[in-house]
Amino acid sequence: MRRLILMILAITAIQGLWAAGDAAAFFRADAWVDSEPGIRIFVREIRASMKEEVGTPVLLVHGGGPGSLPNFDPTVPNYSLAEDIASVGHIVYMMDVRGFGNSTKPAALDSTDAKAPPAVSSDEAVKDISAVVDWILRRSRESKAALVGLGAGGNWAAQYATKNSGKVSHLVLLNAMYGVKAPWKPGKAFADPRSPGVFNPGAGAFFLADARGLMADWDGEIPGGDKSQWRDPRVAVAYVKLALAGDATANTRTPPGVRIPSAFRKEHFEMSQGKKFWDAKEILVPTLYVRGTLDDWSRPEDLKALHADLVNAPQKQFVVIHDATHFLHLDRPEKGRAAFIQELLVFLGNRQPAKEAQREGKSAVK
Repeated sequence: MRRLILMILAITAIQGLWAAGDAAAFFRADAWVDSEPGIRIFVREIRASMKEEVGTPVLLVHGGGPGSLPNFDPTVPNYSLAEDIASVGHIVYMMDVRGFGNSTKPAALDSTDAKAPPAVSSDEAVKDISAVVDWILRRSRESKAALVGLGAGGNWAAQYATKNSGKVSHLVLLNAMYGVKAPWKPGKAFADPRSPGVFNPGAGAFFLADARGLMADWDGEIPGGDKSQWRDPRVAVAYVKLALAGDATANTRTPPGVRIPSAFRKEHFEMSQGKKFWDAKEILVPTLYVRGTLDDWSRPEDLKALHADLVNAPQKQFVVIHDATHFLHLDRPEKGRAAFIQELLVFLGNRQPAKEAQREGKSAVK
């Protein structure tokens, strides 16, 4: 019954926000949080106007591509995940890990040496998340925050949660990998041509992505030739524009291109070979794992392994959204976005682990 009530409230909130369209107003504030010396992390706060925020503070963590703004707050009405979450009373924060988006670019990103080690490790990303979470808790006067991680951001968020469960109220992993040996489609492009089981050592500290490169994986996952049937063209334009704006050097290249740190590729290549950067048995907080079946980054084997290892979380939910891409949070509502937001808001609203909320592997959204 509790879950049904939460689901009705979540659907009502989403419908109200979409109906309001451009009329819905939200407060936005940007800040920079000091992580390590010389490293400043960009954070955007979004809250609903004329509404008392009583929900858990929520931190959105981008994956290994553009930073947080293209993913979570595009300048297209009804496509900001941050607004969707804020609309039900949460104060929402989104951050850029160092090297991504508007945060400090490490010196390694100025090097064009192909033999340079990949930049921005998961350990560094976790340090940035730690600094931001502490800042959020001081600012909100709450004792815990919810973490929502997309792709590589899920890996980083989970690593943080294993060491800081006392500061995490909920953990949400969207299309994230886990350390289990299984086929991985992107891995073919990252492998050493002379040794397919080893990451290419000549990949360098970062890789460049122009407009076409930024859209390649997304376009590749969408069936058919007409991508507008799956994704609002305005979202694609905003995604590329915001991504390029996150790198001051983008327009010095022809065509314009953004630098993206490459350590996440190396680490996920290793995860696909079975290396664990975190152990799900050490997750002690309510956890929601969501996967779209068209996603090439995560794999069915990740869900299966997590289901087996996530034994100490007080609440765990596994949701499979059929015919949904890695970027389902930016796709049209009927292509997975609405289903994900519904599941997310219900989960975040459930502060007390309820027996009926434990849907362990049975929650396939069709």
